[in-house]
Order: sequence, then C-alpha cells, then structure tokens
Amino acid sequence: MAAKCVHQGCGKLFTDPSEPCVYHPGPPEFHEGQKGWKCCKTRVLTFDEFLAIPPCTTGTHSATDKPPQLEESKPTAEESEALDRKIAAANASKEKEPGRAPIAQPAQDTAAPPPPPEESEDDDPSLEIPDGKECRRKACHAKYKKGSAREGEKCVHHPGIPIFHEGSKGYSCCKRRVLEFDQFLKIEGCTTKNKHLFVGSGKKDKGDASGEEVLTTVRHDYYQTASTVIASIFLKKVVKDTAKIDFKERSIDLDLVTSDSPPKRFKQEFPLFGPIDTEKSTAKVMGTKVELTLHKADGAPWPVLRSDEALTGEILQIGKAGRA
Repeated sequence: MAAKCVHQGCGKLFTDPSEPCVYHPGPPEFHEGQKGWKCCKTRVLTFDEFLAIPPCTTGTHSATDKPPQLEESKPTAEESEALDRKIAAANASKEKEPGRAPIAQPAQDTAAPPPPPEESEDDDPSLEIPDGKECRRKACHAKYKKGSAREGEKCVHHPGIPIFHEGSKGYSCCKRRVLEFDQFLKIEGCTTKNKHLFVGSGKKDKGDASGEEVLTTVRHDYYQTASTVIASIFLKKVVKDTAKIDFKERSIDLDLVTSDSPPKRFKQEFPLFGPIDTEKSTAKVMGTKVELTLHKADGAPWPVLRSDEALTGEILQIGKAGRA
C-alpha cells in the first residue's frame, strides 16, 4: 500500500521505502521579505517560488519519521527577558529628558497585507488541462484526472496570502495561526468554490498544455570590439541542457526555457544589425543571462544590436557598453 513521505520538499507517495528521497532537512527561513531553507542557499521573494525551491539532500522516504533538522536560531526566554529589561530601563531614562521619545517595543504588523494578485475564476475552456495538474489555489492540492467529470467539484482554499510574523504562520484571509511550518501547510482552506482552478485564463501560463509562460521580449545589452559584439540576453534560470541557440548570418534562433515553476520560455528569431561568422560565434548560459560572443563578418561597427531597432545616428565607442 502506498504511503506519503513526510519529508519537507518531498511529499511523494511511495511503496518502496528504500527508493531515493530528495528533501530539505532544514527549517524554512523568512527574513526581510526573502524566503528559503536553512539547509541551502537559494533565496526567493514570493511564496510560490519558495515552494518550488529544489530539495538539496538525498535520503530515503519515510511516512512517520522526519530527519533531524537544523535548529532554528530563536532567542531564548532569558534573552527575550533581558531585551525587555533593557528597553524598559532605556525608556525610564529617556522620559526624564525633554524632547526625547521613548524606545519603542518591537512593533506588530499593523499594516494590512497587500491584496493577492487577481486570479481568473474559471479555467479557459479552450486550454487543455494536463493530467495530474494541481489546483492553483493555495492549500487545495486537488489534482486533475483526465476524463473525469468536473460537476460537483469543491475547491476549499485560501484566497489570501501567507503571513509569517514573529514565529507565527497563517494566511491573511483567516485568523488561524500556527508555529510550525508543517502545521502551516496543513491549515485547511477557509473559502469554498464550486470548481478548481487548474490553468486559469492562460495569461500567466499561456503557450501549451504544460503551463509554461511564453515571453515575447526580454531585456538585452551589448558592447563591442573591433572584431566582436558581446551581447547579453537577460533571462534567469535558463536550463543549459535544453537551451537551443542557432547562429545564422544575420540572426540567431533562440529557444530558452527556465527552471521556474511554471517555466518561462523565450522563443524568437533574434535579428542582428550586421553579418556574423557563424562558425566562430559562441554562446554561454549563465545564472542570470545568456552571453553571446558574435564575431563580425565584415569588421564594421554596430550602432545597434538588432536590425529592427531605430538608429540614433551615433556609433558606440569600441569597448564601451551600450544599452539596447
């Protein structure tokens, strides 16, 4: 009988307890807007990106026992009391000095959290829903089964955003707060809708049934020497093994897919201002960009990188960067 692994970052159903399990042994860390796991270095800004951080440790599955976790750095009761005493003593002395404001206690979050981004209420009927696709609403976790009737669905979810403050964890849409991250993941939804949301309107994941986001433009930069143009295509997390970069005399065919969840895809014929030597030109996939070294076929200076960009009448000085 299949059991569900309790390791953080895994959660898979398994029948063989000896099969490899990839998980996070450390607790989650949320600090100054950044989110990540104590056991690895990746830090992101949104909660969805946090849930998509690849696990960093390999072991075996377990349905009952969690691996030893790295300890969270929390102040002890003695340290908290000592801090309170220091603040009280400082305030007492400041009250005797005119014009000096007392030291404030650590503030609670009184400002209302930002509203969650607008989401489509229904799936676009023209888009195919992949088999096994999970509902996009928070805390629902229902998966689409191909061929199943969708009448009578109940989607119990959280319409708000996750809130993490001074150790407590919850959602902005309801009052329940817990201390442990595992408990937070199990907080039942507070709102019910009559249908799940698997692909939405397709605005965020248009392109194909895999749910990838198609990019029509990305930022680029370049500088040049007498014989080369060094161009940067700024796109983070491009998967090196699947990146397709085909050099042509006057253009480059690009097909770049990222490791984001859902993945982003930039597929375009990139027109060039001048001809290049396709045999000598090279590409390098980096963490935040794809760097292209284009060897000029005629040695002439390029006033712009792309042939479809407006000319300004200026020629970039050799060796200095120019914004394209």
